[in-house]
Amino acid sequence: MATQPAPAAAGHNSAVDADDRLRLLVERVERLEGEKKGIQDDIKDAYAEGKLSGYDVKMMKFIVAARKIKPDDWREMQMLRETYCNALGLPW
Repeated sequence: MATQPAPAAAGHNSAVDADDRLRLLVERVERLEGEKKGIQDDIKDAYAEGKLSGYDVKMMKFIVAARKIKPDDWREMQMLRETYCNALGLPW
């Protein structure tokens, strides 16, 4: 008659696998956080270079954000901005 492994042993292997998976995920997040910090520093340097070249950093950031917007969404935002500004008597 063959014996089967005890449930605790099977559970232990499963727990070890889960522990390894968790460790790998945590290490991955830590590595990505380090990469993110490096990229954030690079972006900061690019804006600083733009400022040194005489560019307006606020406008650079606006342009970067605007370029992410889909054309249809951009048109809708422009229409809403115009409507709101007209309602408030702002010259846009």
